[in-house]
Amino acid sequence: MPDDLPLSEASELTAPEVTAAVGFRSVLARIEAGEREFPLPGSGHTGRRFAALQAVAEADLCTARLVEGHVDALAILAELGEPPPGPGERWGVWAAEPPGEGLTALRKDPAGQGGDGWVISGLKQFCSGAHSCTHALVTARAGDERRLFAVRVDGDDCRPVDGTWRAVGMAGSDTPDVRFTDVPARAVGDPEAYVRRPGFWHGGIGVAACWYGGAVAVSRVLREAAGRRAEPHTDAHLGAVDIQLQAAGALLDRAAAEIDADPLDIRGGAQLRAMRVRAFVESACAAVLDHVGRATGAGPLCHDAQHARTAADLAVYIRQHHAERDLAALGALLARPEDTR
Repeated sequence: MPDDLPLSEASELTAPEVTAAVGFRSVLARIEAGEREFPLPGSGHTGRRFAALQAVAEADLCTARLVEGHVDALAILAELGEPPPGPGERWGVWAAEPPGEGLTALRKDPAGQGGDGWVISGLKQFCSGAHSCTHALVTARAGDERRLFAVRVDGDDCRPVDGTWRAVGMAGSDTPDVRFTDVPARAVGDPEAYVRRPGFWHGGIGVAACWYGGAVAVSRVLREAAGRRAEPHTDAHLGAVDIQLQAAGALLDRAAAEIDADPLDIRGGAQLRAMRVRAFVESACAAVLDHVGRATGAGPLCHDAQHARTAADLAVYIRQHHAERDLAALGALLARPEDTR
C-alpha cells in the first residue's frame, strides 16, 4: 500500500491500482533524487526521454501511464512558462474530451475563491491516477473557449466516481471519471494554447514510446519459447516480431532526433510526424500481440500472470490511437496540396 494513501482511499483500490501507485511514487522519488531523468522534449535529449518511458513501460504499463502523465505535465508547464511542480507532488494530464458533461470553468473573485480567480465544476472522464495524483492539468470550457487549468485534485471537492473504471486491461492505471465541485483552478496559458503548442505533438510520441515498451515486454515469452527448442513456426513468428520492433524503435529514434532539430516546429512537421509515428507504433504493437499469441498459444496467457496482464494492458493502451479515425485524419493531412513533407 502506498505509504501516504489514506486508508479510506486505499480500500477503494484494486491490487493492480495499488501496485501501479507504488511504482508511480517510486519512479518520482528517483526523479527527485536525481537517479532517473526524463529530459524535456526538444531539449537535445529527447531520445533519452523516450528510452526512459520505454523502460518504465517494459516493467509495468500501468505505472508507465501514470509516469508519462506526470512528465508530460512537467513539459507542458515548462513550455507554457509555468513553475515546475513542487517536491512530493504527483501530476496527471486529464485532457480527454469524449461526449458527455465535461468541465466548466467560471471566473471568480480571486480574493474570495483563490486559484487565480477560476473555479471548475463538472465531470471529467478518463482521469488516470485519480486516487494517487495530487495535482492535474485539466481542460475545461470557459464560455466558448477551451482552456487548460492547473488544479489540486486530492481534496473533497474533486472525487473519483465509484464504478466508472471497470477495466481488465490497464486496470492499474486507476482511470475513473472524477466529479469536480467548485475546484479552485489556475489558468495555464491562453485559450487553446494546450493544443496549439508544438509540445502537444511531441508528447503524443512519448505515449507511443510507452506502447513500444509494452510490446517489447510482450515479446519476451516468444523469445523464451524460441530459445527453448528449435521450431520453424515459432522462429518465423519471432522473426516477424523482431522486424516490427526494430522498425518501431528506429522510427522513435528518428522522431526524437527530428524533435531536437526543430523543437519549436518552425518547419511545421510536428503534427504529421506524431500521427505517423503513433499509427505505425500502434500497428507494430498489434502485430506483436498477434504473433506472440499465435506462436505461444493459450499457455502464457493462462499461466503467466505478468505476461497475461501486460498483453491485456497493451491491448487497451494502444486504443489511445483511434484506429481508422486517426488514419483518416493522417490521410486528410497528407492530401493537402501544400503538405509535401
